[in-house]
Amino acid sequence: MPNKPRNTPFRPASPDSRRSRARKPVADDLETMEATPEKIPARDERRSSSGPEKRGRHAEVAVKPERLHKLLAQSGVGSRREMEELIAAGRVTVNGETAQIGQSATSADRIKVNGRLVNLKFFSRPPRMIIYHKPDGEIVSRDDPDHRPSVFNSLPRLSGSRWVAVGRLDFNTSGLLLFTTSGELANHLMHPRNNLVREYAVRVLGELSLEAQQRLLQGVELDDGPAQFSTLQDAGGDGANHWYRVSLFEGRNREVRRMFEAVGVTVSRLMRVRYGPFVLPPNLKRGQVLELDEREVQKLMGELGMDVPPVARRVTPRRGK
Repeated sequence: MPNKPRNTPFRPASPDSRRSRARKPVADDLETMEATPEKIPARDERRSSSGPEKRGRHAEVAVKPERLHKLLAQSGVGSRREMEELIAAGRVTVNGETAQIGQSATSADRIKVNGRLVNLKFFSRPPRMIIYHKPDGEIVSRDDPDHRPSVFNSLPRLSGSRWVAVGRLDFNTSGLLLFTTSGELANHLMHPRNNLVREYAVRVLGELSLEAQQRLLQGVELDDGPAQFSTLQDAGGDGANHWYRVSLFEGRNREVRRMFEAVGVTVSRLMRVRYGPFVLPPNLKRGQVLELDEREVQKLMGELGMDVPPVARRVTPRRGK
């Protein structure tokens, strides 16, 4: 049975007549972007298809050697830091020889990570990026000893690369989750220096006192250090439940829930509604995916100070006379 959308003060129900196919590009200076969901085939339909959807082959161009950890990251193997750790541990080889920190590579080199050959990508196009509306009851991991449902089973299939999650959401937390095929882009989106805001809709049992609200804004002490909200807005509610909208600029494990627990309040529902310039689209239902346009990804990379691959021009072949 499909999940029914739940109304909250932040995601009003929208009839089909309000849907639009138009998309807004990522705004200048990392302003908020909202988009309309692209229809993604159901999981069973994807499995029964003759093969993954062809997006167009990334053209390889003549490139100069690049640092190995950077190439592995942009090929979707992991973040730059993770790749440096693998290289330092001797788990990466170049042409049969153990790789060294700071080593460079080209498209002619054979790179293996943990004994498996990696197809390095020297892209002339931006990486892929999607917004996923994560439902409750999915884990952001490929390897779960409890064999719980994984978000990666709900994403479009890839050939020759893999999806890298931009941060995580708890098993019982829903909302906006970003994925990209570039570990380097994921690392930039998560890095503290870029100061990207995370915004949440929070439903609690009871109501926060003014004193508790001030404590959350000024800072509370958690097991792993102090934490504070950048903003906290009262969004009302009925009966025993009350809604708040909070924002902060970091994403520690269960941080929002632990902050409310620190002032004696229990969170009964938590949903991320914004990450940096991206806002959860109102028409994107739970379990649905929205893929960003290449130019939107290109714009985002430029705003983050990354090297921006040009968008490939499509040339229509001329018919002979």
